[in-house]
Amino acid sequence: MAGIFKRLQAIVLATACLLALGAMPAHAQTLQEVRSRGFLICGATNSLPGFAQMEADGRWAGFDVDLCRAIAAAVLGDPNLIEFHALRGEARFAPLQTKAVDVLTRDGPWTARRDSFYGASYVGTAFFDGQAFLVPQSLGLVSAFELDNVSICVLDGGEELERVQEFFFANQATYTEVPYEDVEDLSLAYRSGLCQVVSAAGRQLQAIRRALPDPSAHRILPERISKELLGPVVRSGDQEWFNIVRWTLFALINAEEVGITSLNTESLAASHTPAIRRILGVEGDYGTPLGLKPTFMRDAIKAVGNYAELYDRHFGPQTGAALLRGQNSLWSNGGLLYVPPVR
Repeated sequence: MAGIFKRLQAIVLATACLLALGAMPAHAQTLQEVRSRGFLICGATNSLPGFAQMEADGRWAGFDVDLCRAIAAAVLGDPNLIEFHALRGEARFAPLQTKAVDVLTRDGPWTARRDSFYGASYVGTAFFDGQAFLVPQSLGLVSAFELDNVSICVLDGGEELERVQEFFFANQATYTEVPYEDVEDLSLAYRSGLCQVVSAAGRQLQAIRRALPDPSAHRILPERISKELLGPVVRSGDQEWFNIVRWTLFALINAEEVGITSLNTESLAASHTPAIRRILGVEGDYGTPLGLKPTFMRDAIKAVGNYAELYDRHFGPQTGAALLRGQNSLWSNGGLLYVPPVR
């Protein structure tokens, strides 16, 4: 009996081990896979000027691309070891699930469904957005609350139209709907004078504005009538990779808070300020627990700059269509950017 009991114990133990192995995350090897491959594969939903666009030399550039470069610098020590893919809006989670990409640096806005139903996890917010209004400077408007007796191009049959209706009803203002089925139609109609105003997500309005003959003759009003949070997305089940991407993003934001830039990472290593020393990897070791070098945050910042540098590079005055930071300002400057400290 004792022998049978021991054999039963062994079977139970073996079964428990197999069940435990089966319950382990299926994607807990992303860091090792990226290192073995020798480069990082990033994706983003569609090409969008300012966020991701193909340059004349055939290289991708933009806010999303630089986030990818920051992760590559943190993981591989070289921001150029990336492969970037612009994905159609309807085909974004499958490439992530099938390991065709390692991370999405911009996906659809963060929602409960997208964060729960598709085997994907949003690691944090890199860009706050929402539905807004694009108007010609000639109207003399500085606020969406001044809109009245205007014609508005808006996508038909969805939440965008409903939000416009609710906004004007709440403000007891009048307007004329000019509905279209596609964002490209909104741009063409606005250019052709078929409407005075366009209402869409701020990032879409920025792309429309940048394509106009004189972007400075148009402005995106500061108010947002919806909330949309955009940021990196990874496969669920790999906590190590989740933390790597998250703290790379957080490093860029924390760097702006304490004044670390792409140009002073080396000189500030001699700083006596604990917050600066921790971010630069001089004091404490926040990289080794993630499988990275202690200086992984410094490497990311040196490669692409802090959040302000990143934003100004792709949405600043030199683009010819400056986009006010607004919600994307630091919390200390009236914005929504607020991340945990490195300590």
